Parts: sequence; structure tokens; C-alpha cells
Amino acid sequence: MFAIILRTRHSVFIVLGLVKKRGFRWLSRFFLYIAPMKQFRPRLTPKEYEIIQQHRTGGGVGIIGDTHEPFCHPDYRDFCYEVFDRFGVSEIIHIGDEVDNCAISYHEKDPSGMSVESEAEKAQVAMEKWYETFHDVKVCVGNHSALPYRKATTAGLPKRFLKSYEEIWNAPKGWKWELTWEIDDVIYEHGTGSSGARAAVNRATANRQSTVIGHCHSFGGVNYMASRNDLIFGMNMGCGIDVDQYAFAYGKQFPKKPTLGCGVVLDGGRTAIFIPMDLGSKIVHI
Repeated sequence: MFAIILRTRHSVFIVLGLVKKRGFRWLSRFFLYIAPMKQFRPRLTPKEYEIIQQHRTGGGVGIIGDTHEPFCHPDYRDFCYEVFDRFGVSEIIHIGDEVDNCAISYHEKDPSGMSVESEAEKAQVAMEKWYETFHDVKVCVGNHSALPYRKATTAGLPKRFLKSYEEIWNAPKGWKWELTWEIDDVIYEHGTGSSGARAAVNRATANRQSTVIGHCHSFGGVNYMASRNDLIFGMNMGCGIDVDQYAFAYGKQFPKKPTLGCGVVLDGGRTAIFIPMDLGSKIVHI
């Protein structure tokens, strides 16, 4: 009977029920019986134990989607923190377009929108909150990230006259910008030039390597591909934007809406998971 009690999920309730029937004197004899037994734990397969240990000790990668500050969804940063904390990730990737730079965009702009300086100031305030939440982040340079450089190229200014991304956004030492990052044989890049629901898997096919991208706001999820020799995946990261902001007015007439969420890559780069953010009634827009 004791063996059954100790090996079931409801052991606590069983013991309490027996105490109620037989009294606390029986409970003392019960503990005298189990005291010599040092370990009673569920039997796990080696694979299950390995994954659980990885989640406890870190080793995974958390991925933040396009944030387009200062037009990010107000709950997105907390959502990312909660997801990454749950999985115990040890590295953080921002998939790019951390800021929007709407005021210097090449696209048509809202004449009632913020000035270049006002938007940059608000974006800086927003970025400071991300710095406080995540101290070490590898950022992929996105097409919106690169707008200051693109504008400089249009104006004929060489790079020697420009600040780095770290300097522009007054970033702490733990934040670094690169076009592409690679961790555990997985490529992380913004995905500029890609489009559609299969953008990530197409990118992975081209890279011949598991690949995570952002850029395509409407799609979030993972597709796996297998050959005789390997198994790779492509993960679309969706985004973290607030669709009601004027910077995204261009999408109001589109049937596809942004898919908010973040991702994790676990198991040494072999397992990818996209976690959608529940928006409740905000999913429906006119």
C-alpha cells in the first residue's frame, strides 16, 4: 500500500484521507516506514529528463518579434518576459525592427504623425524599458532598423559620418546589433525581402539550415522539413506591434492582421516553439 501511495500523483490526498480515518498515530508509523527510502520520483525517459534539466538550467533561446517602437503593443514586453522565464532561456534574440523610424520612412506618412525627433525620443524611452527587462540581447538589423543608414546612402553620406546602432539608441553593453546571428546551428535574421506564410521555411531552404525570421507580421509558426540526412525548421516570429497605432494604418484594409507572439528554440537548436499572445477582443478590428 505504501508503494502505491508514494508513486501516484494524488499521494498527498490519499495520505490525508488515511489520517482522517486512522488518526495521527498511524501517520507517525507511516513516516517511520518511509524514512529510510531516499528517493521517490516519477520514472522519466532519458530524453524527458534531459529536456527538463535544460529548462531548469537554461540553454534555450528566446526570440522577441518585431516591436517597431514606439508603436509596440503595451503588454508585449511583459508577455515575452513571462514566456522566456517559463522556459528558462539563457540567450535572447530580437529578430529586428526594434524601432519603426516611421517619420523617416520611404513610404507615405501621416501628416499628423510625430516629427523625426519626437518619434526618436519616444522610441528611446521605450527601448530603455527593454534594456531594463533584458540585459543581454542580440538584435538582428531589420529594414526599419536600417532606415538611418538607408537615408544616409540616399543623401550620399559615407558610414564614417554615422553612429552605430548601439550609439543611436544609447544601448547598454549587453545589446549588440548584427545582420545575422547563429546559435546552435540555427540562423536568426530579420527576413528582409521575404513574404508570405512560408517565408521562414523558404528562407531555411535557401540557407540549408534551420532559420528564424521576423518581418512578416501576419504569420507566426513553425514548419519542419526532413531529408534522409537532416531535420530543419523555419519559424516565422509574427510581431509585437499595436495595430491601432497610426504607423500601421496602411494595414487597416488588409484581411490579414498581425499575429502577435514570441518564440523559443530549445533542445540544442532542434525544437522550435511559437507562442501566440492572447489579445482577447483586440483581435477583431474594423
